[in-house]
Amino acid sequence: MPISSQPTPPSHRPGPTIDPIVSLASSIYAAPKGYALLLGSGLSTGAGIPTGWQITLDLVNRLAAVSGETPGDDPEAWYRDRYGEPPSYSRLLDELAKGPDDRQSILRAYIEPGDEDVESGDKRPTEAHNAIASLVRGGFINVIITTNFDRLLERALSDAGVEPVVLSASDQVQGALPPHHRECTILKLHGDYLNSPIRNTEDELAQYPELVDKFLDRIIDDYGLVVCGWSGEWDSALREAISRASSRRFTTYWTSIDEPSDKAKGLIRHRDATRITINDADTFFRTLADRVVALAEFAPPHPASTDAAVAVLKRYLSESRFKIQLSDFIATEVDKLAQRTSREHFPVSQGTPIDASLIRERLDAYEAAAATALSLAMVGGAWSEAEHVRIWQDALRRLEQRGERSGIMTYRDLEQVPATLLLYALGLGAIHADRLSFLSAVLSTPLPRRMDDDPDILRRAGTGFPPYMLWRRKPIVGYENRMLPLNDWIHDRLRSHARELTRDSTTYTEMFDKLEILVALNFAHRPPVPWLGKDEFLLRGAFGYRQENREQIISEIERSLSLDGNQSPYVTSGIFGDSPSECASVLDAFKQNIPRSPFD
Repeated sequence: MPISSQPTPPSHRPGPTIDPIVSLASSIYAAPKGYALLLGSGLSTGAGIPTGWQITLDLVNRLAAVSGETPGDDPEAWYRDRYGEPPSYSRLLDELAKGPDDRQSILRAYIEPGDEDVESGDKRPTEAHNAIASLVRGGFINVIITTNFDRLLERALSDAGVEPVVLSASDQVQGALPPHHRECTILKLHGDYLNSPIRNTEDELAQYPELVDKFLDRIIDDYGLVVCGWSGEWDSALREAISRASSRRFTTYWTSIDEPSDKAKGLIRHRDATRITINDADTFFRTLADRVVALAEFAPPHPASTDAAVAVLKRYLSESRFKIQLSDFIATEVDKLAQRTSREHFPVSQGTPIDASLIRERLDAYEAAAATALSLAMVGGAWSEAEHVRIWQDALRRLEQRGERSGIMTYRDLEQVPATLLLYALGLGAIHADRLSFLSAVLSTPLPRRMDDDPDILRRAGTGFPPYMLWRRKPIVGYENRMLPLNDWIHDRLRSHARELTRDSTTYTEMFDKLEILVALNFAHRPPVPWLGKDEFLLRGAFGYRQENREQIISEIERSLSLDGNQSPYVTSGIFGDSPSECASVLDAFKQNIPRSPFD
């Protein structure tokens, strides 16, 4: 019986139903290290490990046997009658084994595999443990909260080449680095069977130490939750921690085999969680890991993953304290894009004759592979501050770094398309938010020199990536009669990624034309070779044949230079001059050049 999702009433979540495992996999893929796992005893019972309560009741039976009594079918009731209180895991261990070594010996018998377990395969990491380890190793999960006190998860991670930081006591939590600084952090809320006191009884689970509570609060506030194997029935301290968290940055996914308990349903409602009905933890985590890996290997990503990635980016851009996470997040996404568009997937020396259809196919494949990165760049261009410029410059340089200058020239030129698309996406975001200083800095991104470069040529994003420099006029299916086919293709393909900025097509085209005009002015102000005059505009754009937009944009620039003077954003950004007069000179040369520009 396959994994199925618990249907949600249409009145609560309108629109078509999407398999929640697809949504979860897409979200984890798009927001690596944005979700934490909350794992309960259901994960360990599959390995033959008894729950803490099962161990407690068995210890009651042992105590009764030592006392020469028989507890019957209800050892808990026998203990209450005999001692006047509910059975306590810690007290039972003290009664049965006075020394720490003796206590560990008792616990090992429950948790570590004996000869019979070795034969049966019990008390070993399960498929679920190994699938979780693969998600951690792949950089998708780095925080795990667990109520289990065995070490099956640690063993699975170690086998996968990951050594987690394990926090099982209050003194270990004190001074611990935030989880995002670690490859993997495991918070063992009920303790570790070898290294710390174990919380098991209702009283022990009613309240955590203050330091543990604060650490837990931070995780629940910063991460989405994937709950598996935890019923929510007994651990009141954990229920309270989830209830008091007000953040809804990420979705909570709650898995269960059977109908959740009333207490669990209360948490599901409070977190507006998505329920997933599963057969078992092994099947769930194996399916989840497989789908995340599939998303990592194939493009384009599911739209839900792009939306989740944009949400993560907005969060990281909102506060300076997330600068490290932002850098890692963008670098990870750009590395994925670089890998997807590498020569392994887009060879440059194949013998198939190049025609307009093949060129269009490759262009569209590049854009599909870059889908998430482009949506991120739109938002990044609109909201990034000066401290974030280096992150995006590194992204452009990463995409520019390709193999040797060998292969078919057309294919080699096309290798610049992902970086060109990213530059335009950043630029459109900056135009939308009037962040000209950010745009100027991005255009000034220095690019590494190639072996066959002219030593006098200054390689930077503003002179290396604009499409007219890359692609003067080559045939592209659907754009055969266009004067600047690649510029028009970029305009059309980026429209869908600009939905975070504007959904109005007229406004979008005006933004696009303004970007291309400013790129051309920037090129003239900082030409790649010193002998290129300001009236030699080699950069063309669609503004050349959208006269109304061009004249409106030029008038707006002239008005700003005249009225604002040195305070004009075109001056303060230095995008095409450092003074009103210098900007005006470059703009005049641009205006004079437009009528005699050959667009072929």
